[in-house]
Amino acid sequence: MAGTLAWDVLLHYSFEEAVNALELSLSKMVYFVSPTKRTFSSKWLTGDNQKSDLAEGKSNVKMVCLSAYAHPERSTGADYLTLEQASTFDRFYFQLSRGSAYSQNMIDTTLDLNSSVKECSNINSLWASLIVEECCRLGLKFFCIAPGSRSSALAVSAASHPHTTCISCFDERSLAFHAVGYARGSHKPAVIITSSGTAVSNLLPAVVEASYDCVPVLLLTADRPPELQDTGANQAINQVNHFGSFVRCSFSLPPPDDRLPARMVLTTIDSAVHRASETPSGPVHINCPFREPLASIPTKWNIGCLKGLGMWLLREDPFTKYLRMPQFLSDKDSNDILGDAKEVLDIIQFANQGLLLIGNNNTEDEIWAALLLAKHLSWPVIPDILSGLRLRKIIAAPEEEDYLFVDHLDHALLADSVRRWAQPDVVVQIGSRLTSKRIAQWLEDCQPHSYIVVDEHPFRHDPSHIITHRIQCTITEFVDPILKLHCPVKTSKWSSWLQALNMAIAWEIRFQIDSDESLTEPYVAQVISEALSGDSALFVGNSMVIRDADMYGLGWFNCPSGSKCEKWSLGLPWVGIRIAGNRGASGIDGLLSTAVGFAIGSNKRVLLVVGDISLLHDTNGLAILNQRVRRKPMTILVINNHGGAIFSLLPVADRTRSSILNNYFYTSHNVSVRRLCEAHRLKHVQVRTKRELQHALSVSHQGLTDSIIEVASSIKDNAAFHRVVQQSAGLAAEHALDILSRLSKPEVSMSGVSLCKIQSMEYLFYRIQLCSPPTYATSKTNSKMFNREGYVLTVAFEDGSTGIGEVAPVDIHKEDLLAVEEQLRFLLHITKGVEISYLLPMLNGSFSLWLWRCLGLPHDTVSPSVRCGLEMAILNALAARHGSNMLEILLDSKKYFKCMNMGKADPIIYDRQGVQTAALLDSDGSPEEVAQHVAQLAEEGFTTIKLKVARRANPSEDVDVVRAIRQRVGYQINLRVDANRSWTYEEAVYFGSSVKDCALQFIEEPVNSEEDISRFCEETGLPVALDETIDNMRGDFLDKLVEFVHPGIVAVVIKPSLVGGFENAALVARWAQQHGKMAVVSGAFESSICLSSFVQFAHYLDLKSREICRMRNQQLGPAISHGLGTFRWLSDDVTTESLKFCFHPNGGAVEASVDDAGLLLRSCQLNHEAIQKSYKDEQLRQYTLAGNFDGFSYSFNVWDTGISQDKKTVIFLHGFLGTGEDWVPIMKALSTSSRCISIDLPGHGKSQIQRISKNGRPQGLAFSFEEFVEVLLKLIHEIAPERVVLVGYSMGARIALYMALQCGEKIAGAVIISGSPGIKDPELRRIRAAQDDAKADYLVAHGLKSFLKSWYSGELWLSLRCHPHFERTTRRRMQHGDIDALARALSALSVGRQPPMWEEMKTCKRPLLLIVGEKDKKFKRIAQQMKTGEISRRTVEVPKCGHAPHLESPLCVITAISKFLRELSNI
Repeated sequence: MAGTLAWDVLLHYSFEEAVNALELSLSKMVYFVSPTKRTFSSKWLTGDNQKSDLAEGKSNVKMVCLSAYAHPERSTGADYLTLEQASTFDRFYFQLSRGSAYSQNMIDTTLDLNSSVKECSNINSLWASLIVEECCRLGLKFFCIAPGSRSSALAVSAASHPHTTCISCFDERSLAFHAVGYARGSHKPAVIITSSGTAVSNLLPAVVEASYDCVPVLLLTADRPPELQDTGANQAINQVNHFGSFVRCSFSLPPPDDRLPARMVLTTIDSAVHRASETPSGPVHINCPFREPLASIPTKWNIGCLKGLGMWLLREDPFTKYLRMPQFLSDKDSNDILGDAKEVLDIIQFANQGLLLIGNNNTEDEIWAALLLAKHLSWPVIPDILSGLRLRKIIAAPEEEDYLFVDHLDHALLADSVRRWAQPDVVVQIGSRLTSKRIAQWLEDCQPHSYIVVDEHPFRHDPSHIITHRIQCTITEFVDPILKLHCPVKTSKWSSWLQALNMAIAWEIRFQIDSDESLTEPYVAQVISEALSGDSALFVGNSMVIRDADMYGLGWFNCPSGSKCEKWSLGLPWVGIRIAGNRGASGIDGLLSTAVGFAIGSNKRVLLVVGDISLLHDTNGLAILNQRVRRKPMTILVINNHGGAIFSLLPVADRTRSSILNNYFYTSHNVSVRRLCEAHRLKHVQVRTKRELQHALSVSHQGLTDSIIEVASSIKDNAAFHRVVQQSAGLAAEHALDILSRLSKPEVSMSGVSLCKIQSMEYLFYRIQLCSPPTYATSKTNSKMFNREGYVLTVAFEDGSTGIGEVAPVDIHKEDLLAVEEQLRFLLHITKGVEISYLLPMLNGSFSLWLWRCLGLPHDTVSPSVRCGLEMAILNALAARHGSNMLEILLDSKKYFKCMNMGKADPIIYDRQGVQTAALLDSDGSPEEVAQHVAQLAEEGFTTIKLKVARRANPSEDVDVVRAIRQRVGYQINLRVDANRSWTYEEAVYFGSSVKDCALQFIEEPVNSEEDISRFCEETGLPVALDETIDNMRGDFLDKLVEFVHPGIVAVVIKPSLVGGFENAALVARWAQQHGKMAVVSGAFESSICLSSFVQFAHYLDLKSREICRMRNQQLGPAISHGLGTFRWLSDDVTTESLKFCFHPNGGAVEASVDDAGLLLRSCQLNHEAIQKSYKDEQLRQYTLAGNFDGFSYSFNVWDTGISQDKKTVIFLHGFLGTGEDWVPIMKALSTSSRCISIDLPGHGKSQIQRISKNGRPQGLAFSFEEFVEVLLKLIHEIAPERVVLVGYSMGARIALYMALQCGEKIAGAVIISGSPGIKDPELRRIRAAQDDAKADYLVAHGLKSFLKSWYSGELWLSLRCHPHFERTTRRRMQHGDIDALARALSALSVGRQPPMWEEMKTCKRPLLLIVGEKDKKFKRIAQQMKTGEISRRTVEVPKCGHAPHLESPLCVITAISKFLRELSNI
């Protein structure tokens, strides 16, 4: 295989891009030769000069020719041949990439065209040559030329073209009829070229004839330029629309200009010829003005106007091909698909970096068709706001690789690096043009190799002139043949990186919106999606409203309970939202009236979002709204910023006086929306806060009348907030792409956004000595407080990289060692083989998402210290994998400084990386003694000291201590005090008022009630810092932090071990920095492992703080002293070498080196004297127990782990369709103190139970509920001689409850998860038994796969369907081997055949724990009824879960069961 690559400056792509594209093309060709061999050479090219890497380091190369050879011996094993040695060869032409054409033995016509275009004497000649060439490519080769000067360029080009046939006549009328005759005979359009003036008018008779008889003709009429019109210039008449309705279309080109893209000329010809040729065919008119010089006089023109024509110049096809669906579908099921259609299908099938754009969808069928296409292609999907898929409701957890929605590409493109990197080779656009102007401009710049548009109309709609294929059909017609294509899912950097960028920007946008306490217009765009129910539709206004919805709309959200889920059975996890808008001309008039009509026509409850100016343009629409004509109530959301806010975001706002902007752009007004509503008797409410808006939308949605919600806004504030969001999003995109680029390894191929996999985890329990009690200790005499206990966690990747973390629970924060160890054991089991994502170091919700998607854990269910240790270990393992430290994984600090200093007059100096540390001091002793201690610390180099207060009998004593310190050391030392929430409000105010002149940097947690913090600031004027308030936050931090924006709160103290790791800590710090507050990282008396990680993290936060200051043009503050002074408490350490804190003369303070911290973590040696025990995941015992009992033979599959302590054994019983394996992760967690056993119930997994006939042979007859319980009790006696605790779910819960009530001697207690005592009413039991029998018959008749889809389609399973491991769960359900036995179990163990146990429940004294999911309304009601009885029964409601909490939120279930087992031990 041999070929030649040629490149020159005419082509719009660089030489490097061409070489890279050729390498990719060769790889593809070799793959087709030998598809089984997937390892390709990374170097494909050798040149005539025998040098490799020709594309590297050649930025100054202008033109290169080289011979290119594949290295077949490395891939295919074929013999190596040169072209001369080959016995046969043929011409071929490959276009496998955007950037290159690969040809061999081709005719040189394209090269001749390339040269002729480049050598055109002037811009007139260029445009004329392009027009004639495109006509020839479209099959129009018969030119009828009338003489004239103005048309010289066209005439010369036509006559000079090698493939044209030209004829001339001095009479334009005769010439035109001659062209009509040719078109009649050939069924191809003829081209007529005339000069300007009456020469054009003479064409009219022939045009009329062609129009009425549908004869295709193309009229190219030369014209004077606009500046000569209506000036008395010779032969200058109005030729625009000269032929009126007699032509199918008319278009007037601008005069040739090298500032315009030349491809515009080509798309105009393509569109015109299509309109002339398609039914009804007829004449089309293109008016062509030309400026002088009209002759071929050399005049310089800018070759840059040819941008985007590189591939066109190398091919012989028209620029844009028009296809109709009947042609596209011809013989689609055969191997003889029409050429153009096959080309389109091949382009889609073999795309390398495909991109799917989804524009306006008018019907729900179109939305579903687009969703099916997105799933089938598995390309990145850019959904426009009008697509119905930009705001979408989730009804089941989607497979991540199936749906790659990129909702925030618009903001990703704010980063220059992203614009350069993102280069799609194939774009398929469904529907009309997109809302985002930035995306349209990006597509124009990157010039994809193929741009396919599918729409019903024949119009051009190509403002960028980049479309290569336009298919005229409906979306559903187009999708049908595509679904029959084999499109292999390609796990590529292109898809995964776009997904990663989108996630980073989505988080950044959400953070900016949520962290701002005010009601912003982007917040309105986010919240509207949550106000839409299943029968709702959205109508969006124009101007800023639709742009905000497109940029900031919430990408996806959970479908509300009770929603229809029939589409899930089709494998579609999303529900689209019907969205409409007036985007034909995109005006702001008539929007309200259109929306009311849309509500009637769609028969939906419509939410209209519109701006105030748009409303004022259509106030008469309020009268139409008032006429309740057979429609559902509407909600009109009016964003009132008292003018046209969009102009504040345009360049005109920066260059125009405010008075002119207000009067002539913003059109500021004081019209009262409320009074307009009163005049039309419409319900009106004005909102000014986020909560008011949420409440108003909720009330309106439940109301039965129309309502108008007015959102008060401001043009100035809106513009400022938009700029902040966009700047932040741009930086987030740059940061994300930087991390992806640094962490990726080309030789490693992983799925999605994965880097590697976890091979194993291990934890070690440590105990180290402290020199004195921690300052949080409540008792100074308790010797145990002198020890610090925790766990060292190590994570090992499959490539051998390892990372270390520390799990250091603090018992005063409701964490105990046993609960932490249970979670660690759970994690050790479920993390094996789990993929590590590129996204984790971004600390932007990526860890929370990883916990949810990869581990199936709601992020807020992992204990704070456990999550901190897990994040620490993973980040350190990533650092080890790349030979760096944790800081460099989070942020390339050297590159960061370089970027931050670009264009800055006062650059930040990058010299060293150190973190200043504040000393921590307890306040024991007299004021003089404490002051002396502070003086000693100051002499050691500490510039900031934190003093513990509120530990004495009276606040006045603390006042004396503070005053003594200031008197001793003066005011050069920053002094912080920490009250730990120990004072009442009155005591705190007394202290604060007494030390106002002592220059405290801040006081931490001065009052014992959060509600009094802001009041304390107002009363005393003292700066306050949050500490315990942050530690106690769980769930949505931003929602809680909004209460603490008071300017008197100047700092937040963040303990990563207590807030749940670095990601949560970074979120809190980012919020603080956004609001001008200090973010202080603090330890909680952990070892050097934590301290080293905290040092690197603190430096990372300091750098991010500088970034925010630079972005907002704020002055950089002094260096922050972080709360890591706890190092002075360590008598010994977990590591043999402790992290050093010392005075640094350059920094002028005690600090720790970031490099030292990284080195300690990379090469740390554990102090084995501190290690008490270690644990690796223990082996799970699996065995079969078989036997005979009371007329039955049985064989049960058993899962067994742990060692019984205190004779404690727990038996786990699964639900219908489950197996004992469902319980294994929970069993592993609880095996710290109990023996845990799970059993496959009959018909499930490998377990069987059969009745034995009189002759001793087994029969396949069903068994009763009571009979099975007897057999199970016999089995439990065999497994565990002692009493046991039963844990059952659903069907297993009913069995466990029955046994707890009937088999009291053996059962010590029971945990009932989503279980029921049965059905009281006999008739309802009979009906339920019949229903379960019918389901069993369906299972046998239709098979397990069909049954599972039917079983899980109900509302009961909505929450489980939305769980990321739902598909994994259903795949596990497919492993049941004996369908008949499974069906018998469904019938025999039906709740309809179970004896009701409600009466027994009233007298039951057996300890019971009831666990239900928060979203499981049915079983929550049953659990409430079950609580009544002689003894109280505790009910645990697992948050955010449905019917299967043990699968949806296992850690919560583990905690509940563990607590129950401990309670049993105390009975």
